[in-house]
Amino acid sequence: MKNHQIRAFTQVAESGSIRAAARALFLSQSALTKSLRELEEDVGAELLVRSYRGIEFTPAGKVLLSHARLALSMLDKAREEVRLIRGGSGARVAVAMSPLVSIKALPEVWKTFEQLAPGVQLALSEGFLSSLIPALLEGRLDFALAIADPTDLPYELVFKPLMDVIAMPAGRQGHPLAKAKTWDELRDATWVLNYSAGSQSETLVSWLRGQGLAEPRKMVNCTSSTLMSELMRRTDVLGFCPEILLNDKIYGAGLQRLQVEPLPPPMALGLVQLRGVPLSSAAKPLAALFMKYFRKT
Repeated sequence: MKNHQIRAFTQVAESGSIRAAARALFLSQSALTKSLRELEEDVGAELLVRSYRGIEFTPAGKVLLSHARLALSMLDKAREEVRLIRGGSGARVAVAMSPLVSIKALPEVWKTFEQLAPGVQLALSEGFLSSLIPALLEGRLDFALAIADPTDLPYELVFKPLMDVIAMPAGRQGHPLAKAKTWDELRDATWVLNYSAGSQSETLVSWLRGQGLAEPRKMVNCTSSTLMSELMRRTDVLGFCPEILLNDKIYGAGLQRLQVEPLPPPMALGLVQLRGVPLSSAAKPLAALFMKYFRKT
């Protein structure tokens, strides 16, 4: 496999068509098609097919695409490392984090990192772990900070725990169910939850089921912390929130914990990165700052 073949292959995935990929790479369509055919001959399998829906990747193509993206990402990082050694600039660090991290840790960490490495370009994104795993596996993220059950993660990822996160039911100030003490009293409430795989919300529902306690009957599945908090703040919708956020004077404004017992066990917040792949010289100090922040919390 040659570099230009891999780049042609991944560009087709990014662009969605042969024509658009050729234009992005400043190649003729025939030259790009030749590179793809040579790549298929090299791996001994058909990688993509054309249909009325456009370009579609075969099962072999999907497997190769994931590895190809990771390989290109590692090469790009290696170039950055060499450039830094030779006194160049322009190192880039891509990090994703859960809403808890962006609200509590990011401002303080960013101020310190900006002084420590002013020439580094930061690419920040927010999301729950289930949506971040593909980007981690393909090397598009240097690392992520998220709440997770380490046993649910793919083998290719390493989880370094930083702190335990306790979550609890919460609603607006003056909520009609503010005096509820049991889960059964919340049975008919509407909940807004991030019900993705491995999330605290999914863990909550599984725990309630296992304990024989009342499960939420009506749920709005939401992957945005802003939408969740605004629904909770402005309506009678309930949420399942980390205690550390409810105690935050800005995020927790207008919200209150419901004194319902018992609560499910806490989950771990940790740093997630590719197994066996060291962080770059630019990403390593940023990761260290996040770890220092949570270990002192």
